[in-house]
Amino acid sequence: MTFTVRHTERDGGARLWLAGELDLSTVGELVAVLDRLAEAGTHRLLVDLSGLTFCDSTGIAAFVRGDNRAAAAGGRLRLTGATGRVARLLQLTGLGDILGDDSDMTDPASQTAS
Repeated sequence: MTFTVRHTERDGGARLWLAGELDLSTVGELVAVLDRLAEAGTHRLLVDLSGLTFCDSTGIAAFVRGDNRAAAAGGRLRLTGATGRVARLLQLTGLGDILGDDSDMTDPASQTAS
């Protein structure tokens, strides 16, 4: 299975969509996007995991690293949409409680109707 990461940016925030399997062989793609966003000054990140079918410890480490980097700049990384074994992994590690999407963080890349 392949892994894809795509994102949109708006007003200093970004929404990322992950799909496929996030593991040792694919985590570099996610880290590269997170690094580019941080270097561009984007520190509010919402990561949609609804298309993610697998995540190992390297993916967990990338989420924690991304949140630490965002927090150091006054932002944060939040996870949303996890299902199946990815949701179970987040529950078992406690990361779902720590990085879970909360109600006060709206989609940083959402468009408002004018």
